[in-house]
Amino acid sequence: MASLLGEQLYEITGQGLPPEKDFFQLIISQNEVIWRSWRISLRLGSWGAPPKEEKVFHQDFLQHNTLQKEITAVFGQRILDYTTLLCKGQFDYLERLPEDILLQICSYLQLKEVAQLTQVSHKFREFCNSEKFWEHRVRNMPNFSSEMEVLCGAMGWKMSFFRHRHFFLYYNKDNTNMRYGCFSSQS
Repeated sequence: MASLLGEQLYEITGQGLPPEKDFFQLIISQNEVIWRSWRISLRLGSWGAPPKEEKVFHQDFLQHNTLQKEITAVFGQRILDYTTLLCKGQFDYLERLPEDILLQICSYLQLKEVAQLTQVSHKFREFCNSEKFWEHRVRNMPNFSSEMEVLCGAMGWKMSFFRHRHFFLYYNKDNTNMRYGCFSSQS
């Protein structure tokens, strides 16, 4: 699982609360937390000022109350909590799975479950709305044909799926559970 982790675990940027125009960046690597801030001011004396940067190791960050308060003020409590979890070594491996593995996992999901997956995170929302996801889903239907491929190529895979879902709808063996997808539950 460690191979799923890149050098950079998380990055977020944002602007400070009004009336300030300062810009902030939080980077969490495997070893340290990097906090950068750029002072944005219209005053002549502050033009061209370099950004401030503070680097602390994960264990030091957990004790650094001032830096934690700054992160909370700019990005909110949720980002601070997530940063703290990463510093404690609690990683979200599901978010970091390669796309081909996610495609295989999602092949087993019903449409309702796909809709719920889109609510988990921004990454899953983008993934479940991508043409690659819908192409994989449609191509693995048991009744997929070359005519459907032409149609889907012209209209888009997701739009074709929902416009012509009656082509893609089928039931499992006992006809009680409607399924959209490439697998049905088999007894």
